Amino acid sequence: MLGGAVHGGTRRAGRIRLLASRPFAGWGLVPRLMLLYGFLLALALAVVLLVVSQLFVGQLSRSLDTDLGEEIPEFSGAAAQRPPTQTLAAFARRYVLTHTLASGAALIIELPGSPPVTSPGAPQAVPQVESWLAHPPLATTLTTVQAGGQQYRLLGSPVWLDGRPVGVLIASASLAGLQAQARETVALTGLEAGLALLITLVGTYLLLRRALRTVDRITVAAHGITHDQLGLRLDYHGPNDEVGRLARTFDDMLGRIEKAFTAQRQLLSETSHQIRTPLTVIRGHLEVLRRSRYDDPAETEETVALVLDELTRTVALVDQMLLLGRALEPGALAEEDVDLRSFMADLFEAAQALAPRRWSLSAGPDVVIRVDPAKLRGALLNLVDNAVKATAPGDFISLEARIDGDIVLSVSDGGRGVRPEEQPRLFERFTRSGDRRARGAGLGLAIVRAVAEAHSGRAALESAPGIGTVVRIVLPADRVVSTASSGSARDARGRRTVVAEARN
Repeated sequence: MLGGAVHGGTRRAGRIRLLASRPFAGWGLVPRLMLLYGFLLALALAVVLLVVSQLFVGQLSRSLDTDLGEEIPEFSGAAAQRPPTQTLAAFARRYVLTHTLASGAALIIELPGSPPVTSPGAPQAVPQVESWLAHPPLATTLTTVQAGGQQYRLLGSPVWLDGRPVGVLIASASLAGLQAQARETVALTGLEAGLALLITLVGTYLLLRRALRTVDRITVAAHGITHDQLGLRLDYHGPNDEVGRLARTFDDMLGRIEKAFTAQRQLLSETSHQIRTPLTVIRGHLEVLRRSRYDDPAETEETVALVLDELTRTVALVDQMLLLGRALEPGALAEEDVDLRSFMADLFEAAQALAPRRWSLSAGPDVVIRVDPAKLRGALLNLVDNAVKATAPGDFISLEARIDGDIVLSVSDGGRGVRPEEQPRLFERFTRSGDRRARGAGLGLAIVRAVAEAHSGRAALESAPGIGTVVRIVLPADRVVSTASSGSARDARGRRTVVAEARN
């Protein structure tokens, strides 16, 4: 039953919102916000005006009641000090005629054995007054009555003298002045509230227009963005408020999109250029082979071997590009805790099988680091492969891991080195050193840099012709999870993890 009531209320609220929104469906956001804001503000001001008017009228009523109540002790005090020869009735007549009262106030005093004494302006033929004159109240009583088209506030009280009641005093005051003053106050307060509402709505409109003008610019810019219009920017120079941060974030987003599109176009262009060459070679040799009608078995075998070699090179290029693409994907790291010594030992064991060189390993500190072991291993093996290509049998290749503020993993060789003018571009895609004896796509160092940056690190190279090359992957120090304390067990666990990743 309760659930039905809740669902019924929800359906009714939904219908109310729907009905309320239909007349304004074609309005812009600013008019609708202004209408809603104006309605809520007007409602709040009306409530405040009502409360203020009630408080004001209540305060005036209490003040009036206090003034009427003060007439009792004033008359009693004055009567107690009258001359001994003056009767109480004569004193009452003189008191009523000479006593100063507030505007609209009047007194009626009745004493035993004499007619009532009435000051000008007292209400006439009022049942409540006649009742009090006939039967004096035992205590001070306040009431409101209607007489002659006006409202009066009446106070009836016994007159005490020498500790005994000697008559009745009725004080009255017209409420016309109080009501007029209340109306003036409410009107003035309403006018001030209306002016405040108008000023607030105008200010709100100006603020909304300024804010939504920037939103309109963002909308127009977003609508106008195409693949060849990515350089569009808002260039917002206003205050750093919510709208300002939105505009600047929008410009930053456009910058990232433009950078991504530019990198994508450049990658596609470079990839097309790199793949076109082996495909052209393959097609040319196959056409030559078809024209020769396969008459020469030796030439056929040579052509098939060359085609297979070019295909192998193309497949390797595609694999490297896939690896580079995965390394550049945000959040693509499969991170886990890896023992650094075990990791370097596994890498060293795999590297020695590549070529006969003077291999050495400096495994570094006994720590556990948080990395993607497969991608980091692939990047380091790329460095090892480059070192093998740059050296000859008998040259040294050294692997090293150390903590120098950051985590530094390096591969050094004593090979031919790289000329200084070539070094700045070596980490770019499809860039190779000037020595073309070794074939390659030029993606190895680009992959190394991508893997390092994916780990929030960087890659660096130092080289001198005829001396050798050192390439380092520098990872931030916060990737150190802990210092290994149980050496052998941790080493064995780390070794199994890395080897498993390598197999996968």
